[in-house]
Amino acid sequence: MINQYLTLADWRRQVAEMYAEVRRNNNSAAAWREFCARRNRLFAEHPQTPLSANQRAEFHGLRYFDYNPAWRFVGQVETDVTPDTREILLPADGAFRMSRAARVHFLVQGQAAALSLFWIEGYGGGLFLPFRDATNNVSTYGGGRYLIDGIKGADLSPSADEVILDFNFAYNPSCAYNNQWVCPLSPPENRLPFAVEAGEKKFV
Repeated sequence: MINQYLTLADWRRQVAEMYAEVRRNNNSAAAWREFCARRNRLFAEHPQTPLSANQRAEFHGLRYFDYNPAWRFVGQVETDVTPDTREILLPADGAFRMSRAARVHFLVQGQAAALSLFWIEGYGGGLFLPFRDATNNVSTYGGGRYLIDGIKGADLSPSADEVILDFNFAYNPSCAYNNQWVCPLSPPENRLPFAVEAGEKKFV
């Protein structure tokens, strides 16, 4: 039996490579389609899939909104922010701590919007950007979705000078699939007042 830590490392390696491939292909619609296909294969076949055995037996693919390039933004980063460290208790892992690292500003059809970008505290760390929007509990998971999770390599930004917010790649936290998982979710400050009809839909 393959060690679960090694399979988890492999899961993270494959996810990081998926995002790297998108960056290499300039975030195109074709790269998005390949990303979705590879993610479906991971969910269907990989030992670290968040799906239960019963869910895998009936799995026919994750659901997404159609690709829309209008939902890709190069954010304007504001780093003069209060760190505001917060702690979330995760039963299996203990305390999950994250500190506000920046605010990322962007325009949606002329409407100003901003999301907080967090740094995950602890060894290794990583950037983390969860968000909520008006599609939650309607067409998307009620607890919101993730855009960036540095621990898993889920990040489309090409350098330290840019933060790419491509909502076509917004995805569900593991707890969206079943009760086996407990996840850190978006704080109130990252709730967008409009509907983000891009990225992964509610799992059914």
